[in-house]
Amino acid sequence: MITGKTRVFYMVADPIDQVRTPEIFNKVLPLCGIDAVMVPLQVSPDNLVETVREIFKAENTAGMVLSIPHKTDAAELVDSRSKIAATANAVNAIRRNAQGELEGDLFDGVGFVKSLERYDMPYQGKRILLLGAGGAGSAIAVALAATQPSHLAIFDPETERATRLASSITASFGVDCIAASDNNAAGFDVIINASPLGLEKSDPLPVPTHNVDASAVVCDILMKNQPTPLLQAAIASGNRVLPGFDMLILQTPLFLEFFGLQTVADFLRQDDSEVRRMLFPQELGWMVEH
Repeated sequence: MITGKTRVFYMVADPIDQVRTPEIFNKVLPLCGIDAVMVPLQVSPDNLVETVREIFKAENTAGMVLSIPHKTDAAELVDSRSKIAATANAVNAIRRNAQGELEGDLFDGVGFVKSLERYDMPYQGKRILLLGAGGAGSAIAVALAATQPSHLAIFDPETERATRLASSITASFGVDCIAASDNNAAGFDVIINASPLGLEKSDPLPVPTHNVDASAVVCDILMKNQPTPLLQAAIASGNRVLPGFDMLILQTPLFLEFFGLQTVADFLRQDDSEVRRMLFPQELGWMVEH
């Protein structure tokens, strides 16, 4: 029951219909006796700054999570951000501190790495191709760079964005990281789609799949249309695949800790089976089999 004492979290994206974070928050918060809800908001990029600043004027605003396409722009409007967020130049969570300042952090990348580990998919010391240098792509690039891959190539049609990210990562972690000139996937051990390609069924594939190595792991972080056309093609070729569900689930405790809800974070870390069933009750079989 929502009352005048209920604290409100917000999920901001454009489009908003593909996000699943509100479902998780609104499932686990009442299970832990927390009087709070998460409300999804569709906000265009032109209205992001004004929306964030106005929302945090409300005393009962508990925090905000952001998704496509706002993570990079949000990094510019917070008063401070973590080292990870600064290196990636993106944030996907904002909170208000005791002084009324906005603090930003970025958790996509850690969630993604944890999802690789959950399914025992090798990534350390591997050759990795990352498609998309936006907010989520930047977060994943930074998290992977911290594990010292043998080579990290970042492809984005906006070449300058990929070049800035690669330079930032090289400076921070000293790894072999480049802005790729094309999306050729040949020779890579891990291929990750962190671009919006696949949100619409009419989208082209983010990589030509005919030259993906047979041993490569193929990942697509999109929550919509899973298995995406990219993963369907990879499954047909016999590759192991990873969707974005667990990246979201495994970063949610980090959101909760960031917002001061340690007991809820501990609850979800101990057993996330109910949330997993809610997000994909029948959709995991195709992934496990491959």
